[in-house]
Amino acid sequence: MDIFEIFGTFSYLGPLIVLFLMNLSPILMPPNWLILSSFYALDDSMNIAVLAVVGATASTSGRFVLKQLVSKFKNYSHDNKSNLTVIGDYLNKKKYGYVISSFVFAVTPLPDNILFVAYGLIKAKSVGMYIGFWFGKLLAFYVMLTISPTVLIPFTKLFEDRLVGILLADGLGIVAIIVFAAIDWNILLNEKKLRLVKPRLWRF
Repeated sequence: MDIFEIFGTFSYLGPLIVLFLMNLSPILMPPNWLILSSFYALDDSMNIAVLAVVGATASTSGRFVLKQLVSKFKNYSHDNKSNLTVIGDYLNKKKYGYVISSFVFAVTPLPDNILFVAYGLIKAKSVGMYIGFWFGKLLAFYVMLTISPTVLIPFTKLFEDRLVGILLADGLGIVAIIVFAAIDWNILLNEKKLRLVKPRLWRF
């Protein structure tokens, strides 16, 4: 709450800064919608549509910087190259591949930090990844801000110990990453068959 109270005094600039910094992280963080809804709970005079635009812009900007950093500084093995190339080649063949994949990750609980780390590893250059992500976040944030009065309070009461809430969110994210790593993407994308393999997280 200290963070929200401090940055909440900056009006829309507060959530812009906090969400931008959060989305620079390649590791798991609390859900963006929860952070944005908390700012709205402190100042419900904010316009929901404007706040959703601010949130989407901050999240997309942060992921853009994360992707650029990964592209420049991340070293990865031959296994990483071959596995990620499968996804990259598939997206490059589809006209709206990057738009759709980014949109899906933005509007669902899937860990989009992993998506942009993957984008960085394959050095993806399509502007579609940012367009899809921005519109996905805009939709997700607008919906969550609209229903936040009925969702946020029960959520925070359920996890009054903020550490428990963060650990739960991180735990769900780790499960999602393991499932993501367990999918044989070559079989799924080329043969349209779902096959699970022993997860090798270093492949990503």
